[in-house]
Parts: sequence; structure tokens; C-alpha cells
Amino acid sequence: MIKKTAIATALSAAALVGVSQAQAADYVIDTEDGQHAFVQFKISHLGYSYILGSFEEFSGSFSYDPENLEASSASVEVDVASLSSNHAERDKHIKSDDFLDAGEYPTATFTSTGFEPSGDNEGVLSGELTLHGETNEIEMPVTLVGEGEDPWGSYRAGFEGSTTLTLADYGIDMSNFPEVMHELELYVTFEGIRQ
Repeated sequence: MIKKTAIATALSAAALVGVSQAQAADYVIDTEDGQHAFVQFKISHLGYSYILGSFEEFSGSFSYDPENLEASSASVEVDVASLSSNHAERDKHIKSDDFLDAGEYPTATFTSTGFEPSGDNEGVLSGELTLHGETNEIEMPVTLVGEGEDPWGSYRAGFEGSTTLTLADYGIDMSNFPEVMHELELYVTFEGIRQ
């Protein structure tokens, strides 16, 4: 039902937007120290409600140069089997070969190919999302949430973004389901630690 990457997919991403540093910086997405990054999805349930979920295991990095925002980049890798929608039997079905086929396609990836600033602290991140063995170019509007030093002496920057995926583009057959279930909203928020 839902493609993770998301994601990435996927994710990813938040490669990002202008800020106030004087040089390019590389960040590792914080999924270790208290989990400050999320890859989530929302899809209609038969047109009556929504299924919400997330991918619990993923990793990635991003970089940006405030003097050359177009050179910003991001990459994310997601463990498809880590999908959770708070319902074990449904999750098993989503991860089966009826939908994501996590056994055959255990990883979803996002690799950016460009970034175009569109305003203060925001822009559009483009890149290749690979899910269910299919790769498509996607665009994800992203926004800088904030940046600065944390209480432990590190420097952090955080971004959020969302995009809509058409599941058929990734070889996921939703033809037996109402049309409202043929697309999925992917939402990501990443806090990175400067290296």
C-alpha cells in the first residue's frame, strides 16, 4: 500500500535550503540519539478514513552550501520491512508481495539530483526514488525548520518536506482498490548533525 521512501525516501529529504553558514556542511541524519528524523506516510482507506504509518529504520545524510544552494544534496536509504502502521496483520499484508514485497525489494532509496531555492528557507528538492524495484524522478518541496548549536556541543539543522507518490509508478497494483487509494502522501522530517 505504501511506498516508503520514501523516501525516502526519501526520502528523503531534505537536502536543503539556505542558511547562515559561511561554507558547505555535511550532516548525518539523526536516527540514533533519540530519533529526530521520521519517514511517514498517509493513504486513504477506501475513501472513508486514512491509514498512517512510518518506516522505523533508515539512514542518510545531506549537505548544503548557503553560497551555492543549487549544489545541495541528500541521500536516504530505508528498510522497507521496518514499516509500521500500528496493526501487525495489516503491516504484514502491506509488506507482502501484494504490495511492497519487502522480501524481494528490502530497500528503498532516494538520491537527490538537484535543488532549486524557491524563497526564504525553502525550495524544491528533486531526485531519484527507488521503491519496489522501480526508479522515478520526484520533486519534494522542503523547508528549513531551524538550525543552531545543541546543548551538547554539536551543530544541527532540520528540514521537512512532503510529496505525493502514484503507486502504479512503482509497479504496485492498486487496481482492485478505490481510486483514492492509488496515491500516497509521503512526509519526511530530518534533523541532521553537522560533521
